[in-house]
Amino acid sequence: MTDPKDQSVVYGTKDVLISLCNSVTRVLSVATQGTVRYSGMVQRISKTCLKPDIGCFVLFNGGFSGLVVINFSAAAAMEIYQSYMLSMGMSQSDLAPAYTSDEVANVMGELMNQVVGDFTSAIQRELQTRITQNQPKMLVLNQQVVLSVDANLDQPEARRVSFYTAKNNIFYLEMAMDHTQFIKLYDFEPQEAPDPDALMTQAGAQPGAATAPAGGNGGSDMDDLLKSLGM
Repeated sequence: MTDPKDQSVVYGTKDVLISLCNSVTRVLSVATQGTVRYSGMVQRISKTCLKPDIGCFVLFNGGFSGLVVINFSAAAAMEIYQSYMLSMGMSQSDLAPAYTSDEVANVMGELMNQVVGDFTSAIQRELQTRITQNQPKMLVLNQQVVLSVDANLDQPEARRVSFYTAKNNIFYLEMAMDHTQFIKLYDFEPQEAPDPDALMTQAGAQPGAATAPAGGNGGSDMDDLLKSLGM
């Protein structure tokens, strides 16, 4: 019979996904000064897709490789954009009128960059490994786009999680990564998490933090997307 003390703690895809979901809710809740939450149920899916109305994808590699896609409905994107900008002191009359505006794509791209930064920091603290990622790319879409990941995934696992804004507008996170397990060799205390407010202030102060506009140059955006995927 195996001694329970000899059984190592194992972290897998579920734990990585939970860490990512926590980063999304933590950063967006602070940004919008409202409650962003995710479903207690997760879907197993066969592939990740960018879907209407506005979507973002990030490739990451290092300790493990994978892809994160977040698909926003127009209502969810506008709620998050407006709440964030109003909390930053902008007046209602100065806000972009539609989710197809370049400004909305820029701001949402900035927020996704902060989410990914929080996630990579959490992975380093919790799993003691390091991952790097490309700049999040935010695209306004009128049809579904299937993403094929060029990230050397031998045993890909894909999951989808539903998120809800403070006004119950829905958006979806999809993650694909190689099947992997992290086995705890010895007990250690994770480093203290940074303050989300300080993280957002630091990210907002960096020039060029926002992504490229995603409105009037759809062909260029699609070329950049395909190039990022190695296609």
